[in-house]
Amino acid sequence: MADIDRSRLAALLAEEQATYAAQHPRSRALFGEARNLFGKVPMTWMNKWSGGFPLYLESAHGNRITDVDGHTYIDFALGDTGAMAGHSPAATAAAVARRMSELGGITTMLPSEDAQWVGAHLTERFGMPLWSYTLTATDANRWAIRLARLATGKPKILVFGYCYHGSVDETFAIPGPDGKTESRPGNVAPPVELSLTTRAATWNDLASVERELAHGDVAAILTEPALTNIGIVLPEPGFMEGLRELATRYGALLMIDETHTFSAGWGGATKAWGLQPDLFVIGKSIGGGIPSGAYGITEAVAEAVTRHTSAGDADIVDVGGVGGTLAGNALSTAAMRATLGEVLTPQAFEHMIDLATEFTRGVQQTLDEFDVPWSISQLGARAEYRFGRPAPRTGEEAAAAHDEDIDAYMHLAMCNRGILMTPFHNMALMCPDTPREDVDRHTVLFREVVGALYA
Repeated sequence: MADIDRSRLAALLAEEQATYAAQHPRSRALFGEARNLFGKVPMTWMNKWSGGFPLYLESAHGNRITDVDGHTYIDFALGDTGAMAGHSPAATAAAVARRMSELGGITTMLPSEDAQWVGAHLTERFGMPLWSYTLTATDANRWAIRLARLATGKPKILVFGYCYHGSVDETFAIPGPDGKTESRPGNVAPPVELSLTTRAATWNDLASVERELAHGDVAAILTEPALTNIGIVLPEPGFMEGLRELATRYGALLMIDETHTFSAGWGGATKAWGLQPDLFVIGKSIGGGIPSGAYGITEAVAEAVTRHTSAGDADIVDVGGVGGTLAGNALSTAAMRATLGEVLTPQAFEHMIDLATEFTRGVQQTLDEFDVPWSISQLGARAEYRFGRPAPRTGEEAAAAHDEDIDAYMHLAMCNRGILMTPFHNMALMCPDTPREDVDRHTVLFREVVGALYA
């Protein structure tokens, strides 16, 4: 197994940083002029782009992004899944334009015909019979958690260490060494101690899940079918089935968040793997870039919620904290209908998954050639390499495999050669417009960049 030469890494990183700064004078200038933005960017996480300042957007179409300095990139980041349909897909753009100009009424607090179409379509894909809309998956998770607590009468949720479910307070939790839930490192000012709201278990460890459920206070197990945003940590055989069985046995609901794992196929991992959630969450990609999210529930959950609301225990119509003024607006539902019905089709997923398989093969070929101690995992149209071998099997192992310096080098080196990877991690996502030539280009450049480090 090849060891990394840290002095060589530092020299290569410095070269890439200098190249990046020289190639992007306009982006650097705009960043320097941004005095009225917290962190100098619209959202503080935009500072995650390596190089000392972010690229500034000029335009984006399909799987291409052009920055204000005139450089065009192959985009494998795709808005960290938000643009899985590609940038400004034609069908979505046409539906949005029609809603905004010809029909009018972006948001009116009234239902539209599109809303029912999307609900029926989501049922066909993911199985949940009843749906409600949000603007983000974060809100979908937040509101579905409230319904789970109401339906079960239990106060806590169970999550996995280093999971990701948006900015939901209860989910930034890890299992502590003494079994007590702890706040994840870096968590910003949690409103209460995490052990009051959350029980945390270890991914791929059913015994740890059962220990937490045995307390009898868990309303729902909230999980992705595979951990993401910490690399891709796939479930081991029988793990997801085990979660379903344990949830049923201990009177908890199983809540599946497919916001990122939708990459697994037309119906996500839920359909591909035959999962049976009680609650289901999805967001980002389903609106083709227009803010959109949704959560689905079973008839049984709906009946439990209705019993409590009928008894006066909660108000989900007015002041109960479930919903938002702009959620389910006519623009979002029009975008979802076009994206789901015309862009993210079964044929599109077949193409995307084939490309991700080829991307994975190309990366593995380089790792094998130079005996690099990294690994790559694939989930449908999504693939990601991690700086550890073998591939991590828990969130804790995935977190330990992070290397900030290698990460910065890889992102900058690929960016300087015309390829954008997801800034938070080394994830590549295919969209319907991604051509095979772009995957082949990545294979060549990945070998060049890794070879410079390990040769």
